[in-house]
Parts: sequence; structure tokens; C-alpha cells
Amino acid sequence: MSETKVKEKDSKERLKKVNSILVSQPKPTDAKSPYLELAQKYKIKIDFRPFIQVESVDVKEFKKQKIDILTHTAVIFTSRNAVDNFFRICAESKLEVSPDMKYFCISEQTANYLTKYIVIRKRKIFVGQKTAKDLEDVLKKHKTEKFLYPCSDIRKDDIPSYLEKNGFTYTEAVIYKTVASNLSDLASVNYDMIAFFSPSGVNSLFVNFPDFKQKNTRIAAFGPTTAQAVRDAGLILDIEAPLPDAPSMTGAIEVYVKKVNNLK
Repeated sequence: MSETKVKEKDSKERLKKVNSILVSQPKPTDAKSPYLELAQKYKIKIDFRPFIQVESVDVKEFKKQKIDILTHTAVIFTSRNAVDNFFRICAESKLEVSPDMKYFCISEQTANYLTKYIVIRKRKIFVGQKTAKDLEDVLKKHKTEKFLYPCSDIRKDDIPSYLEKNGFTYTEAVIYKTVASNLSDLASVNYDMIAFFSPSGVNSLFVNFPDFKQKNTRIAAFGPTTAQAVRDAGLILDIEAPLPDAPSMTGAIEVYVKKVNNLK
């Protein structure tokens, strides 16, 4: 039997009813979360558990990077973690950031979060729509700035690659780390499906359970890098989101659940 036919056979055998899903993210605070709606609509148990967590880089370790924050004229923020840890480093280093510092935020949500630390109406804030690609359109209008890009030790390449390729002056500052959460209490718990959102989440699974056997557990992955991490780990990828007709993880899961649970 050819390898293709074997995969097709295995794929069909995996089309079993889904009764439980583990989402490798924190539980939503919104009562109208699409995950909760999905659980109610199809009577599925959906649990939430972050597979990764953030650890701050202490000032002593940060200083080893020999970065002078105050020589920069602009900061790029892609997450709340970046905002929190940037201002933490400044406070612990007794640095007073200039009121002329410009802030470039990947989304309105991130920009609004800055109010925790600064009075926005007195500062220069530039905001992207939602993605790194959107932020590029904003950045290209400010090529003369000296940018600081605070980030995790594990981060996407999109923004640094754009800055490098287009000749921007920038410094990358690792101010927090992404590490595997302790999932030992899940050792004897089985789910019909696990949903992943980053390569770090996939790595965390094997950090916690080196001998993990997938068996009939379906794997869902959001984004191409996460999907590749699933394949590289030797796992079968059952759901790859986003789909053309389902741009969200919940949408892609619903398409699959309708199929295997014989629901219309």
C-alpha cells in the first residue's frame, strides 16, 4: 500500500466523535467567548490551560545585553507582556523615559494598555490595525527613528526581518522569556482534541510529557509555524487553521466537529 493511501486510511479512521477539547490558552473572561458558545452548541467539554508562561528577565541579566534604552527614540510593542516588562526594566533601572519617546503598537488594544504607564494624550502613539504586516505600513513613515524592539527570547521573525531588510536602525531587547508551564497534573487526563497556537505550546507538551503518544487525540494548530511544529514533532495534524471559510480556531474546530459528530 502506498504511503498516500496509508495516510488516507489513517485519516478516515481518526474521524471519531469529539466530546472533549483542551485549549492551550488561558480561559476567556468574556462570557460570550466563541469557545463557550461552541461548547454549549455541541455539548462538548472544553477546558483551558496555558501551555506556556512568561518569566521576566531581571535587570542584572538585561544589563548583560549592554542596551542603552535612553538612546532610542521609539519603542515597538507587540504585546502587553512587552509593555509590562519594558516599563518594569525602566523602573528597576531608575530610568526616566523621555516624554518625546514614540510608541508603535501592533494594535489598538496594546496602545490602550499603555495608559497603565503613561498619559497617552501627551505622547506620540502610532497604531497598526492588528498584525505585524499592518504595523509595517506605519513604521515605513518613520525610518529616521532609532527603534527599540522589546520582546521574548522566543519571538516571530516578521518585525525584525522587516526592519533589517529595509535598513532601519533598531535594537532587539530580550526582556522576558517564554517557558513551558507545569502540566504534570494532566498526566492521567485524556482529551479527544488539543488545540495549539504556537510552536512553544507544542514544545511544552513534550517538555512535560516526553513519551506522549497521540493515539486518537486530534490535534488542531493555528498558523503555519504552529502547524509545522506539530508535524516536526511527529504528530498527525487533523485541523489546520485558519481555513478559507473559517478564519478562527473555533471556526475550524466547528467545521471538524460538524463532520465527525454527524451534526448539521
